[in-house]
Formats: sequence, C-alpha cells, structure tokens
Amino acid sequence: MNYTFFPGCSLESTARDFYESTIAVAEALGIRLEELPGWTCCGSTPAHSVGAVLSVALPARNLAAAAELGRDMVVACAACYNRLQSANLAMREAGELRERVEEAIWTRYRGEVRVRHLLEVLVTDVGIAEIKSQAARNLDGLRVACYYGCLLSRPSELSIFPDPEAPRLMEDLLIALGAEPVEWPHALECCGGSFGITNRPAAERLCRDILQMAKMAGADCLAAACPLCQSNLDMRQKDIEARYRTDLGLPVLYFTQLLGLALGLPERSLGLSRLFVGLPSCLRV
Repeated sequence: MNYTFFPGCSLESTARDFYESTIAVAEALGIRLEELPGWTCCGSTPAHSVGAVLSVALPARNLAAAAELGRDMVVACAACYNRLQSANLAMREAGELRERVEEAIWTRYRGEVRVRHLLEVLVTDVGIAEIKSQAARNLDGLRVACYYGCLLSRPSELSIFPDPEAPRLMEDLLIALGAEPVEWPHALECCGGSFGITNRPAAERLCRDILQMAKMAGADCLAAACPLCQSNLDMRQKDIEARYRTDLGLPVLYFTQLLGLALGLPERSLGLSRLFVGLPSCLRV
C-alpha cells in the first residue's frame, strides 16, 4: 500500500508526536507513506478568512504536485484534510475561482487527487481484522472517549464518515483492540482551537466542557484525530483547572498512539513523552 503523504505544518512542529506515531504505525502495518516533495502550508483554518483565491490556491498547489505522482494522498491532520478536500471541490467546478487559482499556482488542476485521512485508510484499506491480528497488546480495561472534533465531519460533503453526525471509525478500531469506547455527547463538539490566541477564555470554556463530559462518561483518556484539538485539550488543562477550580487530569492521546501501544511499539517511537498529561495508569508499563 503506497500513498503520497502530506504531513502539514502542525506535524512538523507542535504535533510532532502525531507525526512520529503516524510513521511508526504505518511502518508496522506495511503502509508506505512517501512524503510529498516540496510540500507547503495548506492554509489550515485562517486562510479562508483572508481570501477565497488564497484559501484554495495554497492547498491546490500541493494537490497539483501530488497529481503528478499518481497516488492517493494521505493526511493525518484534520485541518489539512479539510482544506485539501475543500480545494478539490472548488477546483472541480468550472468558473472564475478555478481560473484564478490555476493562474496563481501556474498549473492546471481539476480536483483529480483522492485525499484520504489516515483513520479512514487504516479502517478501510488495511482493515480492522488485519490490525487486530497484528496487535501485541490488549487494551482491556481502557475506557476511551473518541473525539473527532469539527473538521473531519463538517461540512457533510467533506466528511470521511458515512454518517457525519455519528462517526464510528475510531470506536470500531479501538473495540477490536480491546478498549471500551464510552458513550458521550461531545465527540463532534468544537474545542475552540482557532480561538486559542484571539479569545483564550472562550477556548478554555469549550475545552473544559469537553474534558468534563468525558470524565463524567467514565473515560480514562481521550483519543484525538486532530493536532489542533489534541494540543488544545492537553496543553490547556492546568490553566482550565485554575480558571474553573476543577480537577481534570485527563490524558489526551492521538489515536495513532493508542494503536501503536496495541501493536507493541516502543513508547519513544510514539512521542508519548511529549504529552502534558501523562498516560493513564492502565497503560503504563
């Protein structure tokens, strides 16, 4: 299984642990991720507030380069997935916007690259049965709140899920590995990632609501699929506890880190030392 891999800016910086666990899990499962040569920022969440042409040109430039390689493009970052897919939709429509974008990137691109999120590739291409057969460790006793955030399910035409309002990919994967996903209502709620600097109180309130709801549901940890969400929920917990005089202490791991632990991969290869809130006791060796 060969794919073109678009890491994106977060995985090269604040979400380095997501990058490390993604590469480690891919290698263990025989997934070949070939990084897109010369990739550049996709614009993430801010570019579309600046201008329509810029917001499409930034991801389209990467998509056009990927088109020359003739493979599906895999991304781990939910924001990158959202922007790349948005650009695909825009570039499939004839009109002034497509013309202006093609002029900006100096090439023709018509939305032909298939963009895949890593979670989808693991479940549909590798398969849950195959992943389960390679597991070296059972996650029995681990209660997980699967947290998808905004960008993998909204808008519905970009969603990786058959039912954008009730995703199950993470739950199905973790159940096969022995974990117990909890039932909770905040799996798709916004964490306020884009407000982390401009409106910190709002971001902390949204994060508090998510973390408290996960604890009320009996979760030992959260499993995240977005670097903005993971850093927001993990890094801000001490500030949230101080602001709201509450006790959280809830680990927020990437789903790739949990999968890597189940596959028996070394903790150092999964970036677990970078977590602000350490592993739950049932996962400690």
